[in-house]
Amino acid sequence: MLFRSIWVVIISLAMSFNVFASTSGSSEGGSLINLTMSPLGYIAIAIFVIAYVFVILEEQLHLRKSKPVLLAAGLIWILIAIAYQGQADHTLVEQGIRHNFLEYAELFFFLLVAMTYINAMLERGVFDALRDYLVGKGLSYRGLFWLTGILAFFISPIADNLTTALVMCAVIMAVGKDKPEFIGLACINIVVAANAGGAFSPFGDITTLMVWQKGIVEFWTFFNLFLPSVVNFLIPAAIMSFAIPQGKPKQDDGASAIRIKSGGLVIVGLFLATIVTAISFHLVLHMPPVYGMMTGFAYLKIYSFFLKKQSTNWEQEPDSSPGSTPHGSYGKFDIFNKIAQAEWDTLFFFYGVIMAVGGLGFMGYLAVTSEFMYGQLGALNANILVGILSAIVDNIPVMFAVLTMNPEMSQTQWLLVTLTAGVGGSLLSIGSAAGVALMGQARGYYTFFGHLKWMPVIALGYAASIGVHLLIN
Repeated sequence: MLFRSIWVVIISLAMSFNVFASTSGSSEGGSLINLTMSPLGYIAIAIFVIAYVFVILEEQLHLRKSKPVLLAAGLIWILIAIAYQGQADHTLVEQGIRHNFLEYAELFFFLLVAMTYINAMLERGVFDALRDYLVGKGLSYRGLFWLTGILAFFISPIADNLTTALVMCAVIMAVGKDKPEFIGLACINIVVAANAGGAFSPFGDITTLMVWQKGIVEFWTFFNLFLPSVVNFLIPAAIMSFAIPQGKPKQDDGASAIRIKSGGLVIVGLFLATIVTAISFHLVLHMPPVYGMMTGFAYLKIYSFFLKKQSTNWEQEPDSSPGSTPHGSYGKFDIFNKIAQAEWDTLFFFYGVIMAVGGLGFMGYLAVTSEFMYGQLGALNANILVGILSAIVDNIPVMFAVLTMNPEMSQTQWLLVTLTAGVGGSLLSIGSAAGVALMGQARGYYTFFGHLKWMPVIALGYAASIGVHLLIN
């Protein structure tokens, strides 16, 4: 009843403001209406802000972040459609929706393939075996601090930074139970390393993937950000390492190492082959990378058929991977079960963000923002600000807004905004998916204020990485 009442109020207000919106912009057929100063525009901004408040309060409210942004996206485009009711060209709104939906569709299928491969490797115990191998090495606390950070830095460009952070955190939690201060520092290091590692690879972060698929930066050009990313990781890590406690963690002699299940390493190879296919489709055939990923998806689907024939008990094997769901409920192995285990909340969240931000851009707000940020502040200051905003809000809507604004910038500045959007989330624990996930996995050890304590050190690495990028690129 409450939802229905709110809905009626919004529609009534929108209909009453329709005349104002139609007269506030050009009424010629085929031209867009500037809604930035109209009541409809103000309502859209309010809807987006309220939705994002719910996203930020996800942990406290236990409301999945996709739900408010999905509703916000729908309401914003309804407001737009109402504003264009009196226009001669009725296809403008439809064209705007289709344009933004195509942007999302490419991102969706690319991520769905990557997530399915990661889920298959998790189920096969690939990451568990890596965790147990590291735990059994008998390294000191400082050695584990550096090793998990370096591995997070180099694994995240291939896998996503969220999965990488979870695996490395599992290592820290397994060996550092007696040293809470070690767990907190190591988790901060993992978050910074995973975000920095994802910044120099088209596959390492959603933001870099968006820039690559948009065709603004070529595949190999991203690797110009390798040294700035290294600096972003090393400076905070070097300073924090002095606070790591001395000694070695106790060895658990009773623990048995997990072995990789049949086909696990083959799936790793197929994932690498899929990445090569996506790159080849883009560089050689000049096709969108998502088509290469979907072709590579066929590799896994066909191999899963033969693997199912070899071992009908794949799903009956116990799955001890951190944070995984029990697979026994899915019955015998089917590749569609791995698809079902994708992070659907995240995928729908991306839909809501892209459509909502796209709607605000259709209204004219992104043009105004672009004029202020890139026209008055300048590209350098604006791109540095993007990184800071990504720590407070989220780098996905921030980067999508920049791509939609499409300001005139040099290649150096496009690389800079790719870097800052990727590593800026490390400034706060809530600034990246890796940080949010680790606050749940290492609850009580890795906290918002524990991360905030080291923010000046992380900010030093952020500033240094920008300086190195401007110096060498």
